[in-house]
Amino acid sequence: MQFQVFKDGKIVKDFVLTGVTLFGADRIPLRSSRHIVFKDNAIECKMRGSEPAGLSLLWPVEGFGNVMLYTTRLPEREQPYILNVELARGKLMEIITKKEDWLIFEQTNHLDYEAKEIQDLFIEMLENIGEPAKASVIADKCLLKTLLFAEQLAERYANMLFGARMQNRGFARSSLGCRIDSSRLDDKDYIKGAFELFAHITLPISWAKVEKEREEYDFTEIDHCMEILGKKRLLISAGPLLSFCPDSIPAWLLNGKHDFDTIREASYDFVSRVVTRYAKYVHIWQVISGINAYNYFKFGFERILEITRTACLAAREADNRSLKMIDVVCPWGEYYAYDSDTIPPLIYIDMVTQAGINYDAIGVQFLFGKDEPDMHVRDMMQISAMLDRFITVPKPLHITSFAVPDNNDTKQQAAETAGVWHKPWDQTIQAKWIESFCRIAFSKPFVNTITCSALADSGDKTIVGAGLLTDDLEPKKSFMALAKLQKQILQKA
Repeated sequence: MQFQVFKDGKIVKDFVLTGVTLFGADRIPLRSSRHIVFKDNAIECKMRGSEPAGLSLLWPVEGFGNVMLYTTRLPEREQPYILNVELARGKLMEIITKKEDWLIFEQTNHLDYEAKEIQDLFIEMLENIGEPAKASVIADKCLLKTLLFAEQLAERYANMLFGARMQNRGFARSSLGCRIDSSRLDDKDYIKGAFELFAHITLPISWAKVEKEREEYDFTEIDHCMEILGKKRLLISAGPLLSFCPDSIPAWLLNGKHDFDTIREASYDFVSRVVTRYAKYVHIWQVISGINAYNYFKFGFERILEITRTACLAAREADNRSLKMIDVVCPWGEYYAYDSDTIPPLIYIDMVTQAGINYDAIGVQFLFGKDEPDMHVRDMMQISAMLDRFITVPKPLHITSFAVPDNNDTKQQAAETAGVWHKPWDQTIQAKWIESFCRIAFSKPFVNTITCSALADSGDKTIVGAGLLTDDLEPKKSFMALAKLQKQILQKA
């Protein structure tokens, strides 16, 4: 399968592929994604099977931003597809699908003119499909209008359901939360920023920091944090207790050659000790996070399930009162195309459920603005549609971390490779994105809580500039936007 790329009606002879994957049914990425190359003036995709496949990649749209987009699933053929055309077709198909899902055909009259204009452009584009250069120019116009229309549609639908949820008092004081930096709780200005806005605090717990030597535990910092937080009227989340990315694994496990039984026993012991020690403080335990994507020890499917079961069992035996959460990362699952030791997130959740593992809730993270799988910028309809896919999960959903930056200054956050939403990231765009994201997330009745990834910029290095406060603890525009939203929620809580 090949795709020709056009810019301003001229075929592109040099194109840098960013965030590119092939996907099959249910948008599951395909392993053949690693064979996608740009050569001979076209994107060439070497397919392993004969099933239709779609292409996704970061794509610049003048007037909207630099965002991840999808084609529809297409059959192989000798003649190259026109990528500009197929991206416009893919976005239109997403709009049609979501309008059906959301049952809002009769509630978008004010958008009728825009819809008619998009329809006319789409027809004109197809009428000129025999002239690729001309069709690409029309497709670019169609795609811009389609993206703007899609976000208006998603935000209109979200505002309608958000308003209904507000009227029905569907929120709690703790619906909006923030992850804090445990090393800064003695800073009065930091504490003021946290407690002024949030009644829900997530305290990170790092296995690597607590158990630096085998069976030698240092709980000093966590003890101090729990003592401070326990005096406040807060909903406290803690974790993840287990995460199998290198930064979270104790050095003695990371550097040694240990069999699975040793790793499982050490995991059980750590979870049991932590939960027993802090059971009186914590309401929600993130017992395991990200094993769908971060699998340092290269566990097979059965062992992934076993380590998940072990974590949940240890937490429940130590504290039967609190909520036990399994957290997934990278909800689009793009990592799966390149790492055979991982599992697509929704498949992992289904496996855990079918295996009868006893857990209470699912967490999911939405992090954008970085040149890594699943972190490239997306439009709001894509985010809303992804959240909708979790409606089939038979447990409550919690967004355990969300973030976008306030700058494109670092190499991994450059606009060309990480993406931008409407305009390059700054405090104003960050605040607008956060407000829109929160309204969309809270419009889903199955979303219980949402948590900001970092209170201050220095608190989270995953996305630089993602905090609500500056390094100097001055409130950003995003802090003020969340304060306004929190005020609305508290009025109806």
